[in-house]
Amino acid sequence: MNKKDTKRLVIDTDVVKASGGETATHSTSKNCRDFLMTVRALNYRVVVTAEISKEWDKHASQFARRWWVSMEMRNRVCPIDPLQDEKLCTNILSTARSAKQIKTMKKDFRLLNAALATDHTIISCERIIRKLFARASKEVSEIRDIIWVNPDRTEEEPILWLQSGAPPESHRRLSANLLPSVML
Repeated sequence: MNKKDTKRLVIDTDVVKASGGETATHSTSKNCRDFLMTVRALNYRVVVTAEISKEWDKHASQFARRWWVSMEMRNRVCPIDPLQDEKLCTNILSTARSAKQIKTMKKDFRLLNAALATDHTIISCERIIRKLFARASKEVSEIRDIIWVNPDRTEEEPILWLQSGAPPESHRRLSANLLPSVML
């Protein structure tokens, strides 16, 4: 597969933090590890911004650090410096219903920014922020088509999705994830 043909994935820090080594027994550790191994095996590229890189440096598991080095060696790391769209950020934050929701959304806005600048795909275990951004997508059209996949939710079949070429399936869009109200 040509490098330009491979999909670029924005992988949240929670995935690299949770990923465990070969002896990991916790289901989240195994699910995140298996997902990352599949990303590498199928030649996907990983998007990284300066902010995301700092978070990864702070929180990555030992397995994730080795995985990251192997991705760099394969030339599968895609560093970007996306423009900060203040108007978009303001519009998204205006959908929050509390100061705590605003704080949570601000913290993970970097994921949206990176996804919008690349292939519109976020990999994250974060359920609350997914719900907040899904609700925001009702009012903010720019983020409706962002694909969000949780590698720890086996019912979402994240490995099969990768094996199928990570298609932008409609049920994976933020706009399709209008889940019950978020209490924060």
